[in-house]
Amino acid sequence: MSKTTWTIDPTHSEVQFKVKHLVISTVTGHFSIYDGKVTTEESDWTTAQILFSVNIDSINTGQEQRDAHLKSADFFDAANYPQMTFESTSIEKVSDDTYKLHGTLSIRDVSKPVTLNVEYGGQTTDFYGNQKAGFEINGKINRKEFGLTWNGVTEAGSIVVSDEVKLIANIQLVKQVEQEA
Repeated sequence: MSKTTWTIDPTHSEVQFKVKHLVISTVTGHFSIYDGKVTTEESDWTTAQILFSVNIDSINTGQEQRDAHLKSADFFDAANYPQMTFESTSIEKVSDDTYKLHGTLSIRDVSKPVTLNVEYGGQTTDFYGNQKAGFEINGKINRKEFGLTWNGVTEAGSIVVSDEVKLIANIQLVKQVEQEA
């Protein structure tokens, strides 16, 4: 059976997160440096083996002081744990264009199983003859389960940062040269 390798097109992809601040508003951030590879049998997405990594130092919430705090030992501890990784364990097809992606997410020194929702956007060929595939991926994690336990409480008793973090990724893959297995 033929193996197909796909790589992330970072120019046409984005990796974001959203977290409630003071329980009343949402802070959105993104990572600007990430890498990923997907290997499938033929073009069957249910056979996909996914390896994905994020450079923690590339975090950006639009506020330098907050970004520095997120990189510190209070949160990601980027100096000691420079990468966040995801490795798939299985993919189940829910409908023609939706999937459940199961895998292991590793943040700091903690690895836990997660399930993400995937919407397949389809495939097309770009102006340069490259085969592309698009996906929207989202899910939720509890940051404290991954060792991101810092928090504060305001004088009024409001929690500063929610435990729940929403993950959102819009990923465009580029098909690489096929290899016979």
